[in-house]
Amino acid sequence: MIRWVQLDTAKAPDGDEELRLMQRGGEFSIMIGSNELMNSRLGGSEEALARMSCERLRDRPALRMLIGGLGMGFTLRAALVDLGPEARVTVAELAPAVVAWARGPLAGVFGDSLADPRVDIHEGDVADLIAAGRSSYDAILLDVDNGPEGLVRQANDRLYGVEGLLATRRALRPGGVLAVWSSAPNRAFTQRLHTTGYEATEAKVRANGSRGGARHVIWIAIAPAASAGQA
Repeated sequence: MIRWVQLDTAKAPDGDEELRLMQRGGEFSIMIGSNELMNSRLGGSEEALARMSCERLRDRPALRMLIGGLGMGFTLRAALVDLGPEARVTVAELAPAVVAWARGPLAGVFGDSLADPRVDIHEGDVADLIAAGRSSYDAILLDVDNGPEGLVRQANDRLYGVEGLLATRRALRPGGVLAVWSSAPNRAFTQRLHTTGYEATEAKVRANGSRGGARHVIWIAIAPAASAGQA
């Protein structure tokens, strides 16, 4: 039996615990404590996050997308397949180690996605980019922490609370898409989406796509067609 090997560690953003990059043969895992945050063999729901968003925006060829959370690049790679040559994708990743791992031990997982001319990697908090945006993005995809029920960083609550959702509305262009990944349902978050003016639907997707796996949740929330700046 092939054993897991620890390749590297890094302090979790604003946390006391460590992120650990693990490898077992050709499989990689990023863990915090005893919890697995992501696995290189389980990217079906993260890919669905991108595909479901792009399906809603096919009439916007020069689309501007913001992805919160680099992870193992599943969402980014799926988005690049669906987006046209004029699209631009900014990926915000708070943990510098995750970016370093993507360019190092995980380079085979990421392929050439980080070198794609449509892609910009921002090492920083996606919430700061959202707060600074005014009708800046056609789509904002959040795969941050464990979803609205945070695991790694309590400050992530600012993304998923009422004020965070209103800030995202302001950052979106009229009719833009907010897509949120979560490891589990969250009825209170669904209610907050409706309260803050989004037209929201919730879908359950498998962690390993058509091959099954745990059920994760994706919310697709459409911002009002009127100016998002009026929120």
